[in-house]
Amino acid sequence: MTESFNLRGVRFNNRVFVASGTFGYGNEVSELVDLDKLGGIMTKSLSLKPRDGNPPARVAETSAGMLNSIGLANIGVQKFIEEKIPTLDGVACAVIANIAASSVEEYCSVLEALDPQKRVDGFEINVSCPNVKEGGLSFGTDLSMVSLITKELRKRTRKPLIMKLTPNVSHISEFARAAEAEGADAVSVINTLIGMAVNIHTRKPKLSTVTGGLSGPAIKPIALAKVFETYKAVKIPIFGIGGISTWEDAIEFFLAGASAVQVGTANFVNPNAAVELKEGLARYCETHLINDVSQLVGAMIADGSVSVIQSWL
Repeated sequence: MTESFNLRGVRFNNRVFVASGTFGYGNEVSELVDLDKLGGIMTKSLSLKPRDGNPPARVAETSAGMLNSIGLANIGVQKFIEEKIPTLDGVACAVIANIAASSVEEYCSVLEALDPQKRVDGFEINVSCPNVKEGGLSFGTDLSMVSLITKELRKRTRKPLIMKLTPNVSHISEFARAAEAEGADAVSVINTLIGMAVNIHTRKPKLSTVTGGLSGPAIKPIALAKVFETYKAVKIPIFGIGGISTWEDAIEFFLAGASAVQVGTANFVNPNAAVELKEGLARYCETHLINDVSQLVGAMIADGSVSVIQSWL
């Protein structure tokens, strides 16, 4: 069975990745997980300078997932180049650097620092960051800013450029089209949803920032719908994310239109979740006589109800 696929000249071993922020920089879990069995690692978000992130409490468990308000804490791009990249030299899977920034200029500076690094195979751009020049509003909810960031970064690299889109908009397909029009090679759908939790004994929010990003099984139906909406709108590949814990979940995303999947919150429960998912996917394909995982992409069989769904997208 063929598991590999190509994106802008980069060959990925398979279509199962680990999501940014849930797997560190890769080296932290190398003793627990056979990284060579992954399609790729989306690194923890990298900014130009180190960031401490938000004050605690930064994580809260929910009934079907988790809320986080880490605040993009990271070691900064230079320390990543000096300390983390060397630890990944012998790893067979791809390394995709996730970039976060508070200005267009910072996005460009981080990418320019990473682009010459041979071990960095491509970039995933987190546009859910606050634009400090515009009062803290998220880049990802501004169509013109998504277009501008994609356009500026495309000028600066020949490596795969993947735009990670926020679901906290009315029509994610519009943002996917904007990214595609400015040269993105793929989109990641979706980032976390805005949520909150309250401690009923203290009557205070469980997160220091009051609201945070909701991830895990709770958001899977939403993520699937967003992937389907995006698949109908663009021709570039989609990395499906959101509540993927098992191989069955992954197959749903493929059928809805994802070309690859990312395992996120499940990594906190089982660091080997992505490898187990990959193995389950292979067994499914063997059982159903599927020669290439690409045969599953967008292969959902739908009746006339699809037109009803599309009418409100």
